[in-house]
Amino acid sequence: MTRRLITDLASRPERSASPVTGTALDPLTAREREVLALVAAGLSNDEIAARLHLSPLTAKTHVSRIMTKLSARDRAQLVVIAYESALVVPGRQAQPRP
Repeated sequence: MTRRLITDLASRPERSASPVTGTALDPLTAREREVLALVAAGLSNDEIAARLHLSPLTAKTHVSRIMTKLSARDRAQLVVIAYESALVVPGRQAQPRP
């Protein structure tokens, strides 16, 4: 199901690479946006932790808070939100800022 969803989103016309202000992502901190981009790239909590030099528990907490703030019921819904808000663009790697 998730693979089908991502394939569908990837086939849509490309949007701007920068998120528009006034989006659903407004409640998120910059760090939470970084984590969301990595969730959208398919990384696990452990992989996110390693990439951002966090503990796995901290990565899990970030993901949980993002889900709460965006009223998402699961990670698949977070992926949809990340693409629809143009936080990530099909065909580009998630590149968190250092």
